[in-house]
Amino acid sequence: MGYKVVVVGATGNVGHEMLNILAERSFPVDEIAVLASRRSLGTEVTFGDKTLKTKDLDTFDFTGWDMALFAVGSDATKKYAPVAAKAGCVVIDNSSLYRYDPDVPLIVPEVNADAIHGYTKKNIIANPNCSTAQMVVALKPLHDRATIKRVVVSTYQSVSGSGKAGMDELWDQTKGMYVPGQEKAPDTFTKQIAFNVIPHIDVFMDDGSTKEEWKMVAETKKIVDKAIKVTATCVRVPVMVGHSEAVNIEFEDFLDEDEAREILRTAPGIMVIDKREDGGYVTPVECVGDYATFISRIRQDSTIDNGLNLWCVSDNLRKGAALNAVQIAEVLGRECLKKG
Repeated sequence: MGYKVVVVGATGNVGHEMLNILAERSFPVDEIAVLASRRSLGTEVTFGDKTLKTKDLDTFDFTGWDMALFAVGSDATKKYAPVAAKAGCVVIDNSSLYRYDPDVPLIVPEVNADAIHGYTKKNIIANPNCSTAQMVVALKPLHDRATIKRVVVSTYQSVSGSGKAGMDELWDQTKGMYVPGQEKAPDTFTKQIAFNVIPHIDVFMDDGSTKEEWKMVAETKKIVDKAIKVTATCVRVPVMVGHSEAVNIEFEDFLDEDEAREILRTAPGIMVIDKREDGGYVTPVECVGDYATFISRIRQDSTIDNGLNLWCVSDNLRKGAALNAVQIAEVLGRECLKKG
């Protein structure tokens, strides 16, 4: 027996990936509904070999549905997620709205799947920020071995993290560099993104950090260990899909780079590609469409007693969003609902 599943925001990049991954992983679906705003009403989307028409989110009755994967912004989530949850449909939310709510579990299945049982407090489960999700998959097995004290991370985040508008802006600005009259001024981003990098994602906070940087700090503490100190610099780069991170880790105990490499090789959700030669590492274009979080450039940090550096790459539309949501749905079904 399978589940009755709703995908909210099915016409967007993440919603589209959710449908693809549900089909790819043969998630036990008995019935599926795809929802969108009224302006996208009736738009057709694919689910495996089926073509589905979107229904109106505003009038949809969630009663009798098992789970809803939300891939809409915080404003829409704030309005509709409580409606779904009250109707008995468990919400798996990809927005930032509920991530820091102490009554809502924030889940990366490879890291803290056991926390999912807390969903009963509000009937809602939160999906973490894309940049956090891939990093904590790498941190957790190392933390279990040597206890992480501090993480310094610099991110190189693709424009798909800003949605279709960000991808379109990079494409249009790139064309405009070569085609007279097609120049494109910044709109989605604060500065030109084509052939450039922008050290600014989300709004600025009082301490000078951006909210994206704050998210990485708060979410790592909630998912892995509140004692870990994290400092982040988040940068938007002219890459369509795939987030990269340079991660420096300081441990309580010494951890040799060779042992760290072996720990990561056997950790769930991770693929280690780490050869000290030209091309012996993974870049964003190589991770697109893959489930794994790729780790390269593992090496000792000689400037501190117990330090390692590594390079972390993942498809942000998959592990950073849609894949993680589907993995949460799998854990929810297996551990809590137990129908499939």
